Amino acid sequence: MLQNGQALQTKQDFFQTSSLEEWRYSVVKNIKRYGYSILVTIIRLYLQFTNFLKNEYKKIKTRVQNTRSKKLNADEKREVSKFLKKISEYKYKIREIKHKIKEEESL
Repeated sequence: MLQNGQALQTKQDFFQTSSLEEWRYSVVKNIKRYGYSILVTIIRLYLQFTNFLKNEYKKIKTRVQNTRSKKLNADEKREVSKFLKKISEYKYKIREIKHKIKEEESL
């Protein structure tokens, strides 16, 4: 191997044998093929996941809008209690009476 401080190349180099070349070629070929298939799978999963998130967001958004509209409609349909109506009528009548008294006193 070493002769006069120089490395001699032998005919049987480790990476130059035909079986290792074929093996290396097939490994590289398979790595590329599986790499492409993994890449396609990752992209497909990404797109499916984003589509799923978009659909779920729309569902949640419609649910929130429906609950808000139901609450608003429920507030509008609520009847004012009879007690509060009577008190407001009494307050209005008292104001009218006070106003009439002030007009009579000012004359």
